[in-house]
Amino acid sequence: MSPSGPVEFLVAGLGNPGRQYEGTRHNAGFMALDAIAAKNHTEIKRVKFKGVIGECRLGGMRTLLLKPSTFMNLSGQSVQEAMQFYKLPPERVLILFDDINLEPGKLRIRRKGSDGGHNGMKNIIYLSGSDQFPRIKLGVGQKPHPDYNLADWVLSRFSEQEREALETAFQNAAAASELIAKGEIDRAMSLYN
Repeated sequence: MSPSGPVEFLVAGLGNPGRQYEGTRHNAGFMALDAIAAKNHTEIKRVKFKGVIGECRLGGMRTLLLKPSTFMNLSGQSVQEAMQFYKLPPERVLILFDDINLEPGKLRIRRKGSDGGHNGMKNIIYLSGSDQFPRIKLGVGQKPHPDYNLADWVLSRFSEQEREALETAFQNAAAASELIAKGEIDRAMSLYN
């Protein structure tokens, strides 16, 4: 049964569509969103807003789960379209994305801020004209050495050990998302940062 009433909250997980990107570091946002969907017995499969969507209740709020299909660098097109459709302010739009400055399994929750050099976030901020988005950054680990090509690194897959750490991180991200939807971002930060 799908939740009734207007959508009050949006969670967008960032990644790249297509089989060749499944399970890559850059798709940590998609993977975390899948964990939220699984925990809430919902599927993300309806095509809408230049992405695929599902709906559930998070922290009592009717929530849209969104995976943009625009490729990472144009994530803002999809997020912006959904925001405008439901007239949601940035404060009600949670973005989940990968962060190479955090170890796999670590989360960093922020109330708002710059794009931190992340192209998906950069595009969302640019197209919406706001940086007031709460976000959960998912650690995917640093490049093995400084000369390693960044694109190759973020499109590489996780080791078995990293995957285990990530499973926990995805469950924590799902729990943190509930708190953020309820307006308890400080509690989410103290528990999961």
